[in-house]
Amino acid sequence: MTPVQQSPLRWWIYQRERFPLVTNGLLVAAFSSSAVSYSALMHGNVPRFASFLVAFVTCLIFFLQLRIADEFKDFEEDMRFRPYRPVPRGLVSLPELATVGVASGVLQLGMAVGLGGYGETGLPVLVLPLVVTWLYIGLMSREFFVRDWIKAHPIIYMLSHMVVMPLIYFYATACDWLVAQMHPPVGLPWVLGVSFVGGLMIEVGRKIRSPKDEEVGVETYTYLWGQRNAVRVWLGICLGMAILSAIASYHLHFLWPTLGVLFALATGSITVAVSFLNSPRRKRGKQFEWMSGIWTLLVYLCLGLFPLLT
Repeated sequence: MTPVQQSPLRWWIYQRERFPLVTNGLLVAAFSSSAVSYSALMHGNVPRFASFLVAFVTCLIFFLQLRIADEFKDFEEDMRFRPYRPVPRGLVSLPELATVGVASGVLQLGMAVGLGGYGETGLPVLVLPLVVTWLYIGLMSREFFVRDWIKAHPIIYMLSHMVVMPLIYFYATACDWLVAQMHPPVGLPWVLGVSFVGGLMIEVGRKIRSPKDEEVGVETYTYLWGQRNAVRVWLGICLGMAILSAIASYHLHFLWPTLGVLFALATGSITVAVSFLNSPRRKRGKQFEWMSGIWTLLVYLCLGLFPLLT
């Protein structure tokens, strides 16, 4: 074992490679604050800081747990095709990651109890949606117990895994309305749809690659569908994201500012798509991942903090 593998520095290296805290933290902050703000605004209330804090930390941990689940799920493939990743090369081990996952779950449970709000059973109201999300993450890590079948159907694989996004977003909204024992916000189905499609956008966007960037054993969408079809699917997802975001913002009475942001995002997306198809140079596929992140950040700001601050 090298000195780096024996020191706390290895965890810094791990997060940098597999779970960048700054990038993920920024997106999760927009994601979680949007959920809490949307719920509060729809009820005509001002959200509590405690709700923001619990939603942010809990959502960040959910995404960390998803990454840890992926490390277990993909271990055999990573050992075979991607030995450069942290777990195969011995930087961190699966048992250590399991310990992090369990410890972070205890923190989530403590925050769910601490935020308050109790149902008729006397249990904290956030415990049920927390456990449901944990169970779904667990099913994902086991490939729903149909690993070979689901891996052979990439579209079903992608859609089934994206269900976790509205589950996490629902939990974040519940930090407001469920704790306050109010009804779900009227526009909740639309913002849950935004979270689902937003997850699809990021998933497809990060797996669009130039021919020279394709890796053996990595099933990118450009490899599965071809470059043009993968880009068309991504643009179609962008359109779906725009429609759902517009409807959700209409319920907030924030439609026109949102439409302006969506127009700018659509223009940028078309520019990225045309540039890639005309000249798919090495690393140019990364632009789809970055554009997907910008979409996610700005849309969630339009559905939460921006209308809250106006």
